[in-house]
Amino acid sequence: MDKMRMESPDITEEHIKKIGALFPNCITETVDKDGKPKKAINFDILRQMLSPDVVEGDEAYEFTWVGKKAAMVEAHRPIRKTLRPCVEESVDWDKTENLYIEGDNLEVLKLLQESYLGAVKMIYIDPPYNTGHDFVYPDSFIMDNEEYNEGTGYFDEDGNVNFDRENGANAGKYHSDWCSMIYSRLILARNLLSDDGVIFISIDDNEQGNLKKLCDEIFGASNFIATFIWEKRKTRENRKSISIRHDYVICYLKNGFQKFNVLGLEEMTDEAISRYKNPDNDPRGLWTSVPVIAQAGHGTKSQFYTFIAPNGKKFEPPSGSCWRYTWPKMQEAIADNRIWFGSDGNNVPRIKKFLSEGKQGLTPESILEADKVGTNDSAKRELVSLFSDIAVFETPKPVSLMQHLVSILSNGKDGVFLDFFSGTSTFAHAVMQQNSKDGGHRKFIMVQLPEPTAENSEAAKAGYKNICEIGKERIRRAGKKILEENKGKEGIENLDTGFRVLKLDSTNMRDVYYSAEEYNQDMLAGLESNIKDDRSSLDLFFGCLLEWGLPLSLPYTSEILDGCTVHTYNDGDLIACFDTNIPKSVMEAIAKQRPLRAVFRDASFPDSPSKINIGEIFKMLAPDTRVKVI
Repeated sequence: MDKMRMESPDITEEHIKKIGALFPNCITETVDKDGKPKKAINFDILRQMLSPDVVEGDEAYEFTWVGKKAAMVEAHRPIRKTLRPCVEESVDWDKTENLYIEGDNLEVLKLLQESYLGAVKMIYIDPPYNTGHDFVYPDSFIMDNEEYNEGTGYFDEDGNVNFDRENGANAGKYHSDWCSMIYSRLILARNLLSDDGVIFISIDDNEQGNLKKLCDEIFGASNFIATFIWEKRKTRENRKSISIRHDYVICYLKNGFQKFNVLGLEEMTDEAISRYKNPDNDPRGLWTSVPVIAQAGHGTKSQFYTFIAPNGKKFEPPSGSCWRYTWPKMQEAIADNRIWFGSDGNNVPRIKKFLSEGKQGLTPESILEADKVGTNDSAKRELVSLFSDIAVFETPKPVSLMQHLVSILSNGKDGVFLDFFSGTSTFAHAVMQQNSKDGGHRKFIMVQLPEPTAENSEAAKAGYKNICEIGKERIRRAGKKILEENKGKEGIENLDTGFRVLKLDSTNMRDVYYSAEEYNQDMLAGLESNIKDDRSSLDLFFGCLLEWGLPLSLPYTSEILDGCTVHTYNDGDLIACFDTNIPKSVMEAIAKQRPLRAVFRDASFPDSPSKINIGEIFKMLAPDTRVKVI
């Protein structure tokens, strides 16, 4: 029986295996921190393998900063953490497919790598804008000032400051820390996107240029879709030399072969529909018209002719133009009443475009106007209204902005939608709102660090100790409001407004701090179990889901068999029992269900012969079941 790893996957090791499969001669050996041999990459040989010319020197086109390599290493470093279920803070725990995860998003993204690899349809994030202050995200790889100064030559040989390197907010570290913070998270985020998945990132001028370069590197420049410009305020700001009324939303696709299909059409507005008329009572309904002329450079000889209208009036194509249709096709269109000559029949011919026959929508635009998607002020007002006139957060984004981005995905009415800087859970609100509108079955995952609220803030006075409490309460209130506003609508009873709460914590397993020779008889009594005392069977169960790469939102049952608690996940994807000294009858009952996977703990077996016997039971009753212990 194999032992479970109980830590996030070693992504670096997986990358080395993939490179080794392609270029075996690039694999070498080195030693780890304990002196044990491990595989590594000979990058000099790899660079040469990927170049048709002799590789010399270090010059290359790249975007770099102090700390970039450390950020890259940290993104791939495994951690010994887990996600612990919190049923009491959840809504519709047993039925919901939505998740709310509390914890540092870098570590959470690592834990989700196997369960949600290639499974996320859309990511939206609104990371902290770079104001030059320290970030609340405690990344261990971000350098302190002393390390940074040493790495960049901030001091000369005599220890004096190189003043040409000191430039206040424009100093390199101001950008380096921010780039390191976002870089490692985007590397992990890309792994989670499906092949046709997209990511939207809100940002302002301080880091827009750097973020674009980062995304070009991580997602590929060819996978860039657009930089949307969001009109975040309507009013002029007179405090600065320039009134900045916009932010950006950068959009990238996971794989470029879907680039021109990933975004669909915007829903037609009432204003757009109002342009369609039917002055001749055409039975095909409302229509508008477009010129029947085209650019001469794109036309053929058959598209240059004198056009004679049914009333005998002659028309020539304007200079530098030709007719859009050839003469025979033009005659067919006239016969089918698809050419309009105006109410008096004397106007230049135009093609009728019927509302019923055209695309039911508009091509998305890169300008996100305030009247359509809201502003910072409207976002704050809607949040204050939702929280009974309490300003629980100063800078939320509007629901309509995120709902618009969700709605324009061409194939996005289901799947997983992720926000790992979720703040007040505006994105969860938008996903539920759009599901109620179009009957979609989108599932959200919100990830947020439990950042404390300011001591004298309205949120703290109202009892919200951290931003996670605000986010969870926002989902509860928004879900209730959406259900009330859509009462009686067909299918609204199936709208998922619940969420499972999971919290990042240290591993469920006891930590070993001593080498074998340091143990003594007094210490052994405390080491009878390899599981921490404060961990429940549900904690262990969800830890196993993460390790085995199963989604965390599927249904499960828990039942008592001969005094033992048995958890069954998604009708047999996994069955687990973590009781001690499990009787043979329970083991046989589990094996007879032939689950894909089964998990027990070491203490489930009184001795080694019992463990061997259980292995034989599964070989006989469930030979295809993978059995592991923790």
